Order: sequence, then C-alpha cells, then structure tokens
Amino acid sequence: MPQSVLCRERVTGRLPQPLSAAALEDILSVSKAELEAQDADTLTVSVTPDRLDLLSEGGLALYVEGATDHAKGILRPHIVEGLGTAPSFEVDPSVHALRPAIAGVLITAPTDAGLDEGTLAEAVRFQELLHATLGRDRRAASLGIYPYERLVPPFRYALESLRGVRFVPLGASEEVSGEEFFRDHPMATKYGVLGRVENACLTIRDSNGTVLSLPPILNGRTGGEARVGDRVLLLESTGIRERTVREALGLLLVVFVSRGWSVAPVPLRTEVGTSSDGRDVFTPRSVDLLAEALHSLSGTFYAPGEVERRLGRIRLTAHAHSGGWKVDVPSWRPDLLTGVDLIEEVILAQVIQPEEGIVPAGLTRGRRRRESVFRRRIATALLGLGLAAPYTSLLVSENAVQRVPGAAPIRLSNPPSSEFAYVRDRLLLSHLEVLSRNTRHGYPQTFGEVAPVIVPLPTAEAGGETRYHAGMILARETAGFADAAALLDYLLRTLDIGAVREPAELPGMTPGRAARVRVAGETVGEVGEVHPGVLAGMGVPVPVAWAELDLTQLFPLLGGRE
Repeated sequence: MPQSVLCRERVTGRLPQPLSAAALEDILSVSKAELEAQDADTLTVSVTPDRLDLLSEGGLALYVEGATDHAKGILRPHIVEGLGTAPSFEVDPSVHALRPAIAGVLITAPTDAGLDEGTLAEAVRFQELLHATLGRDRRAASLGIYPYERLVPPFRYALESLRGVRFVPLGASEEVSGEEFFRDHPMATKYGVLGRVENACLTIRDSNGTVLSLPPILNGRTGGEARVGDRVLLLESTGIRERTVREALGLLLVVFVSRGWSVAPVPLRTEVGTSSDGRDVFTPRSVDLLAEALHSLSGTFYAPGEVERRLGRIRLTAHAHSGGWKVDVPSWRPDLLTGVDLIEEVILAQVIQPEEGIVPAGLTRGRRRRESVFRRRIATALLGLGLAAPYTSLLVSENAVQRVPGAAPIRLSNPPSSEFAYVRDRLLLSHLEVLSRNTRHGYPQTFGEVAPVIVPLPTAEAGGETRYHAGMILARETAGFADAAALLDYLLRTLDIGAVREPAELPGMTPGRAARVRVAGETVGEVGEVHPGVLAGMGVPVPVAWAELDLTQLFPLLGGRE
C-alpha cells in the first residue's frame, strides 16, 4: 500500500479542539487510510491505491474535518478569471507520437504572503508520490510546478532538436546544452527515454523562450523553480492519456485548494483551434446515485437525509431527487466514477462501534477447522523455538525470484509492479527477501512462520493450488545443514512422526548440503544450506540454514492425531 509521512499539525491544526491519538486512529479506522504510526509531530499513513488524496496533508485534513463534523460537503475552489494575458498551452503536433496529453491550471495564493514552506514541501512530496503511483514512474503521467509571475504566457509544448535546447537544470547553477544534459545528467539517464526521440526532446517554453521543463524529466531552474513567497503558480501535467493527466493534476490540486488557493483555467490550443478550455481539471463532476441500487446493494433503507449526511461527512455533496441523488465529486476523487462507488462510500461512512455486533441465534458458536488447529500448533512450536514471525506477503518481487536459481513460481499475468510480480511457491523466496532488507542489523537472525504458498498445478482452474508451509531461517556464524535438519526433526517428533531424508539438489542451496524429507513415501519438507553466491548477492555476511515443511501435505498423514 502507498505510504507517506505527514505533518500532524498540517492535518489537524484547523480543528477547533486538539485531536487525541486514539481519536484520530478511530476516525481513520473506517476510512481507506491506515495509521501505521504517530507521534507528537508526524503521522505515518498508508492508503489503498484508490485514495491517494489521503496521502497529502490537505486531503487528509479535509477528511478529518468532515469526520469530526467541523466541515461538511464538497470543497469548491474559488475560480479566478482574467489574470492579465490569458495563459494557455500551445500544443505542437510533433508531441503526438511521444507524449500527446497535457493539461494545466493556474492557482493563486489566498494571501499576499504567497507560498509557504510547508505547502511547498507538501506539494513536492505529493508530486513525487503521484509520479510513482498513478504516474507509473512518470510513464503514464508527470507533474510540474512553475512560478507563473516570472514567466510570460502563452506556453508552448513541442518536440525540439537537442541542438536548440539550452537551460539551467533545476538544482544546478550552470547552463547546459540538450546534448550535455541527456549525456551526463542522472535524471536524463533514468527518465530520458520517456521524453526523447532520437535527436529531439520534449520542451515547455514561455513566450520569451524560457525553458520551464523537459517533461517528464526535469524542470529548468529559471522558469521551473517554485519558491517560498510565490503568489501565482502554474501546475502542469503531461502523459500518455488525457484522463490520467487530468486525474494527476486534480489530485495535486488538493494540496493547494485545501489551503484556500484559487484556481483559473489554462486552455489548450492546437493548430485547429482550442481543444479544451481547461476547466475539466478542477470543475466538480456530478455522479448519479440511484436509491433503488443503494437499497439493493446495501440491504438497508436509509431515513430521509441520512445519505446526504453521510456523504457530507466525507466531503461530498448530495442533491436528492425523485429517483435518488446527484452527487458532486471534486477533482481529487477520481475513484468515484459510478453509483456503485458512491454506495461503497455511503456504507463506509457509517461508524460501527464494537457494541453494535450481534451474535446470530443458534445452538453452537462454531469452532476452528482441524487443519487450522494443526497449523496454529506448529506456529506456536516455532515461537517456542525462539523464531520470530515476520508475516510476509504471498506476492514476491522479480529480484526475489532471480535471487534463487532454478525457482519456478507462478508469474502474475498483469502484475501491479515488479515488487509484486510472482506468487511464491515456497517461503524461502520471502525469507531471503527479509534477510536482504536487514543486513544492517546484527546477527544471529532467526525467524520462521506458518503461511500460504501457491504451488503450480496445471489441473487447477487458476493454474495453482494453495498450500500452507512452515518455513524457518537460521542466519548465524555456525548455521549449517545439521541445524536446519534438527529443526525439522524436532517438529516431526512433536507430532510423533518418523521421517527419512534423501539428498537432493534444491534451488538456491549448496550442492551436497540439501535434502528432501519424506514421510510414508510423500515429500513433506526440504532442508539445506543457502548457497554462498546467493548470500553474497544479498550482502549477508554469515551462513544461512533453511528448513521448510509442507503442512498441507503432512496433515492427512497424521490420521486425525492433530
């Protein structure tokens, strides 16, 4: 889940009364945000991918104000017209083949003091977060923040020859040519392919020829460095699709609109005329919520005014009519597209208290399945052996799979990212990832857990079968095959089961120092010493022993003796 560290004062500072740590945690418990940690100054918040606005201090502040009844309904930005020379983007046809979509908006500070340090820091942090999530590492969309008062509109977005580009990169002090920038600058090395075709690159310039930025790579220092005290800013987004560009810009707006900044449209002009007046970036949308659908999907008939009250608390405004409601949705809520999305919001807006739970009538209360009892027994035994439980994810990264030669887990057909590209077929993949992330901590490191894996099974509908494994890792100076084998033997002895070990060549293990464990002819476990080459690639300086037990395969062999 995306995560960010926010300033507590900027989130709760506008409330009439201080909000306790427990109260804030209760408020977020019914939202799509989770409070991971908090102290007197900061909040560490993670959210579901559809509520990125809650990772900004402004967006979370709006939500908290609504949840505490300090403010209700949609926050509508004040629209300013006629700021001198009408700003606009002139879009050259040359950009269409590389990065065709662009949008912009002009924002004005609520006071003469202009941009403050906190808002600038929040905007830059949220900008980079949007690059990494919605923008797919700037491929789908990127954002720029510019000091409008130091620029001369209109602005031109075009593909130019590298020879004609000279500018001072943001953070530098000397002017460079386009060729030098793409050859030497680290940002060009990382993102240059997204904004360059052969000997030409994308540029945004003002009417004086000042380079605002080379999207989506880097701003220019002269025309693209927003500073504390700037009163009017130009926000811009470029990308592959118009919808993604508008969504990214609408999300960034919440940082400023929540602090009282005004907005003004920036039209787009092409060779054939005006293609957009720019108002779709910040104008609230209207989404229909049908009463019949709400009652059908929620199973509840709501009292008059209840739907409007609930939506008002999450900073939406509902207008009732004969068939349901018209709901006004701000630009920083791109997740609300249909009535079904709004039904989910209505249900989530109900604050459920523990005492509201009802035990259904019946003679029995149910009990855990025998397999669950068995797995809990093994997990307790691991804790008794002094092994910490890491609680790892079922999904593993490409690096984790490449780290273990010969591993063959199932790859997702449409992975959300390289960090979650495979479903593990053994806990070893996740546990080596744990070791790689803890190389700065001391040794020994010993841990183990009982968790699910997905093993390939061609006859299964999804191509795999869920199994539960008990995995153990010993990382210490004296770790070896005998230690891992002793752990597995101990677990089997607690179940009164005898086993046989057979030498085997296992992925990621040292040849001659690995084995499979069989019970009644069935393979129920694997043990081994992790190959030194694998450990060197992770930066782990001590030997590592590994053992893994297939609890799903073992349970039927117990004959009811769990």
